[in-house]
Amino acid sequence: MLVSDFDYHLPSELIAQLPLPNRADSRMLHLSRGSGIVEDRHFRDFPGLLRPDDLVVFNNTRVLPARLYARKSNSKDQPFGAGRIEVLLTRQISSAPNEWECLVRPGRKIGVGDGLIFGDRVFDRVFDDREELRAEVISRGPFGERTLRFDPVDDFFGLLDRLGHMPLPPYIDRADSPEDRERYQTIFARERGSAAAPTAGLHFTDEILGQLRDRGIETAEVTLHVGLGTFQPVRVERVEDHKIHRECYNISTEATEKINSALDEGRRVIAIGTTTVRSLEHAASLSKDGKVAAGTGEADIFIYPGYEFRVVKAMLTNFHLPQSTLLMLVCAFADRERVLAAYRHAVEQRYRFYSYGDCMFVE
Repeated sequence: MLVSDFDYHLPSELIAQLPLPNRADSRMLHLSRGSGIVEDRHFRDFPGLLRPDDLVVFNNTRVLPARLYARKSNSKDQPFGAGRIEVLLTRQISSAPNEWECLVRPGRKIGVGDGLIFGDRVFDRVFDDREELRAEVISRGPFGERTLRFDPVDDFFGLLDRLGHMPLPPYIDRADSPEDRERYQTIFARERGSAAAPTAGLHFTDEILGQLRDRGIETAEVTLHVGLGTFQPVRVERVEDHKIHRECYNISTEATEKINSALDEGRRVIAIGTTTVRSLEHAASLSKDGKVAAGTGEADIFIYPGYEFRVVKAMLTNFHLPQSTLLMLVCAFADRERVLAAYRHAVEQRYRFYSYGDCMFVE
């Protein structure tokens, strides 16, 4: 299977650069995976499309201000603009010592043993004279991947909140703003650890969640911290040759009981976002009976056409980049030709794409 089989044309003006004033005002493409029929709707229609006995599962991960700017420790006198190094924290490996997998740009100049200094900043990204946070590069991988070990500090995450930027994706062609701290976060985000938002959840409001409750629809939460496994580009020609990165997840006993009860009773499990799909399907793949086991682990499941879904019966998802693993997952769920036809329809109808864009309900 070729990666190029998952390509489509997208005019750049359809890539959403800003969120809508109201989260729930997004459009929603309704796709029947059985027939391929599409219907243009709005996200506010979503609660009415659910069955009373459905179980809706959310990813409650919280996005970190994971993009940091630094200079090398031996370049204190260099102007900041000339020596700026961008570091994106993608996964915490350990807390003691505090080690993180990262993406570094420009990576070619940052080697093992190099020291980095992260200073105080304002939104125009100018350092003051205080040195707030230090790290050392302890390993090097391909495509800008590095492992950093941070020096001990009293409150690492407090410093990260002050020094860090929200990690908006590169196709959003602007600097992050203070408003992104709230809008690039779901309203049910609780467990910090993501380098990107689970974007299907961005459409929900308290009003929409209230409508689910009023209809008696059961909900559950899992956690998957979005990292390289979700957004790293596919750099091989054959899909089967791609190795996906691991992402940390947790499924509680309470959530497991709800999910397995729905499966036993033949009720639909509806995943909000591809990250939720990956959490549930990975957990089910670890058991012999296809049930979801409670616990914490690292999801490395790569879902592409040919995969047989064990848990998820419907999903809400945003529109994804061409040739991405997320698009492959949706194609595995609803047939590649039908999904790509739905994407062509979305382009023709001028839907807004990607993180701050519109969504698609596939059932």
